[in-house]
Parts: sequence; structure tokens; C-alpha cells
Amino acid sequence: MAWFFTDREIDADRYIIEGETARHMLKSLRMKSGEKLTLVTPSGQQLDCELVSAVGDSAEVKVTARSLCPNEPDVKITLYQALPKGDKMDYIIQKCVELGVSRIVPMISARCVSRPDEKSLGKKRQRWQKIAKEAAQQSRRGIIPEVCEAVSFKQAVKQSEANDKNIIFYELGGESVRSLLPDSPEKIGIFIGSEGGFEQNEVDFVLENGGLRATLGRRILRAETAPLAALSIIMYQTGNFD
Repeated sequence: MAWFFTDREIDADRYIIEGETARHMLKSLRMKSGEKLTLVTPSGQQLDCELVSAVGDSAEVKVTARSLCPNEPDVKITLYQALPKGDKMDYIIQKCVELGVSRIVPMISARCVSRPDEKSLGKKRQRWQKIAKEAAQQSRRGIIPEVCEAVSFKQAVKQSEANDKNIIFYELGGESVRSLLPDSPEKIGIFIGSEGGFEQNEVDFVLENGGLRATLGRRILRAETAPLAALSIIMYQTGNFD
């Protein structure tokens, strides 16, 4: 069944879909009257719908059932990702959204080779948010995770104070994730480095601000592999792969 997000709440039993979503439904998917689809609102309400009619670039649907989308994990994870080279961030965002990340904060750490200017970052963020939306639709998420504005490493650490627990994954070692999550915190922040990893003073700064240091094992993972491994471990440890 096709899965789409709306930009507002829907209280009525009929709803008109317009714009890019309607064009995708009617021209790419070639949906016809009577076909079933799912709409998810900003609050995570899942609406089972039936396509009633289509005129031009708009489609009318009938809501047949309502429920809270059950597909969201019960832990909210924010990924603080140091910018990698090339288009690796595209891949990281796509896969982390599929795995259940709630928010992604690109950051510039000491060893980042990629340092785009503000204008380039603005364009990249638009593309990254679109990738997040497409991945959320494909994986049937209940939300579209936000890709935030890029910040400095220290700004990211300060932002992370809103989380219940923060973990920096360090290639030179740390505790196992299992030992760091004996409970089930509601909000977790994870810090992942770029190709060169983190400098010791960055790790120390996270620890000084209440964070914890973790390892992903004895092998060194690529910048685009590490966030997927970290996220998967946490989702498993918190019971969100059951």
C-alpha cells in the first residue's frame, strides 16, 4: 500500500491531495480510483484511505480508518554526524531514517575534510531533508525525521544537553553500548565522527558535559558504516527490533 505524509492534520472524512504528492500518486504510481493508500499526519496519525477521484494534479481520498502509527521506536535518537566527504551524508541519512533515527544534526568537527560554506550547506540541507522524507515513506515511518542546520562540534554538544543520555563513539575504545544502557532512556544522542574520527579534546569535551564514551568493537568502521552500526545496536538494546 502506498504511504504518504501530509503537512497538516486531517479531521474530515475527505481530503484533497495536491502538488508533488498527487503527481507522484497519479503519474509515477499510476494510482486509480478505488486503490488503497495510507496518509500520516504531522502528529503521527495514520489514516487508511481510498482514492476517490483524480483531476489534473489533485486527488481526493476518503478516510476509512484512523489510528496512531505503530511504526515509531519508543526511543528518540538524535544523530550528531560529523560531515563526511562526498555524498556519504546522503547514504547516512537514508539508512538512519530507515533504522528509526528521530533527528539528524550535521556538525563540523576538527577532522572534517568537508567544510562547505553556508550557501552550499543550505542547498545540501534541502536535499538531505528530501532524502529523509523519501526514506520515511519507503520504510513506513510515523514521522519525517528532521535534518537540522549544520553546527559546530561544541554547539552540537551544547544542544545535546536536552537528551537523557549522550554517547560518543570513539575509534580508540570505550564501553560497550550494552553496559551504557542498563535502563531505557527516552532521548539518546549519538556522536559519530567523519573519516578522521574525533580528536581527544573533543571526546573529553563530551565527557565533561555528561556524555559517555562507547566502542563499536575492535574493527575500525567507515564514516558511513559507524552510524548505522551504532543506531542498530541501540535499537536492538532498547527492544526496538523485536
